[in-house]
Amino acid sequence: MSDDSILARISALVERERQLRDDRTAGVVDGVEQALGDVEVELDQCWDLLRQRRARREFGEDPEQAAARSAAVVEGYWQ
Repeated sequence: MSDDSILARISALVERERQLRDDRTAGVVDGVEQALGDVEVELDQCWDLLRQRRARREFGEDPEQAAARSAAVVEGYWQ
């Protein structure tokens, strides 16, 4: 996955997040919270992957060797 494709996915997820937040504000509740949580986790995973790729490139390593980390790992950074 290239940096450009990761950034495109991030853009799509940000738009989906905005839609879900608008739905929640408008009073739509069925599945919005779960969907919003899923989008937020996937966003964190995408940003993590992009940071890994950039770090590998900066240190002369192959960015293609970066791999998406699990939700548990990415969400556990703050703990």
